[in-house]
Amino acid sequence: MPDTLPIELLRTFHTVVRTGKFSAAAEHLYKSPAAVSTHIQRLEAVAGGRLLHRDNQSVALTALGKRLLASTAELLQAHDRALAELQGTRLAGRLTLGVPNEYATRIIREILPMFSAAWPNVVLALKMGTSDELKEEVARGKLDVAVVVQPHEAVISGAVLLMTTTPVWAGPVNTDLTVCDPLPLAVYDTPCVYRKAMIAALEADGRDSRIILESHSSQAVHACVEAGLAISVIDRAKVTERMQIHDDLPAIRDHHILLLRSDTANENEAATLLRRTLQQSFQL
Repeated sequence: MPDTLPIELLRTFHTVVRTGKFSAAAEHLYKSPAAVSTHIQRLEAVAGGRLLHRDNQSVALTALGKRLLASTAELLQAHDRALAELQGTRLAGRLTLGVPNEYATRIIREILPMFSAAWPNVVLALKMGTSDELKEEVARGKLDVAVVVQPHEAVISGAVLLMTTTPVWAGPVNTDLTVCDPLPLAVYDTPCVYRKAMIAALEADGRDSRIILESHSSQAVHACVEAGLAISVIDRAKVTERMQIHDDLPAIRDHHILLLRSDTANENEAATLLRRTLQQSFQL
């Protein structure tokens, strides 16, 4: 009997390559690291050679691994499309998802198309707002699911951790606005957890400040900083080449990106599938 390429093994292989670590792939696939390692070994046996160079920090593709990755990408996508066409129509309904403005673009571009393709009969309505507003609407049952940003010490019953962010003070790359007194700030509309954190940190440090820009738009805040008008607190991963980080200002503690579900959505299968899609996307 000729060898075959089991889809489950290929999915594990592609996930390890995307995440760069066996442990991260295990979390993404809801498997143990040992199971992931076994899958790779089984796939290497079928492929006839080593697919990955691996150490404690990362993995790298071998020449054989690169060929397998390139030749099976479309195969895996075609399998998932066929499965979605067969299974996706069994779920129908409507879900409301709340997201903070700063993560709306990522969710619209990366997550909604993936979910809609797999579950075409589930209507997904998107609402943007501040994290505090979204948290309140989940509690009141007005939103089924919401992504919110909270200080790391905040405890919310039933919340699922998507990822941890590191907020930093960012100013324009060619101008040191930290010498200004009062310090010019670009902030989000209230209520905003980052705005609360930056104001509290400056007050505790005895530093005077004044608000140059107040907006609900992350694009507006970023543009104000890049234009040399103000300083703001931005996720380290979102600091652009036209900004510089100011470590001399009072540090802002890490924040968590959390997934919340309303009580009415806890038994909703579509809400569970949306939660998994969000978790997978943020982990990658």
